[in-house]
Amino acid sequence: MVSIEYFPVVNDQGDIIGKATRSECHSGSFLLHPVVHLHVFNKSGELFLQKRALDKDIQPGKWDTSVGGHVDFDEQIEHALIREVNEELGIVDFVPKFIKRYKFVSDKEAELVHSYYTIYDGPIQIDPIEISEGKFWKINDIENQIGKQVFTPNFEQEFKDVISTLTIIP
Repeated sequence: MVSIEYFPVVNDQGDIIGKATRSECHSGSFLLHPVVHLHVFNKSGELFLQKRALDKDIQPGKWDTSVGGHVDFDEQIEHALIREVNEELGIVDFVPKFIKRYKFVSDKEAELVHSYYTIYDGPIQIDPIEISEGKFWKINDIENQIGKQVFTPNFEQEFKDVISTLTIIP
């Protein structure tokens, strides 16, 4: 039996005002729902990106944020981040640092994104169901591919903010 996934519906400040199914949130309803992003940098300053599986309902086959996932109904943001990082990359020992929270609206949905980064040089085990491949990219290589349909629109927008905000990256 397939279980139905419920997401919290939130206002612009992140206060829960209801709940909806995944399909309701991704159907063009633009119900604002929270997600978590983690940007995984290595000590050399390269950024790990994941290539979304071809069967994903949003932006299949595009390179995207290291980790991105939905917050389940009745789940804290920090718990969702830890769960998603473990599920997608097999990482359990990391120190997330908050970057920003912002609203992203695509042609299908509206997300309240909670964006974090970490520095990590340990093993990565990608989830082959969610991710077709993953690799560390040099920042210059990412910048050279912006606007060429290689990355998700959300990643391109957030990348500019992440790079301009972080001064710790070599």
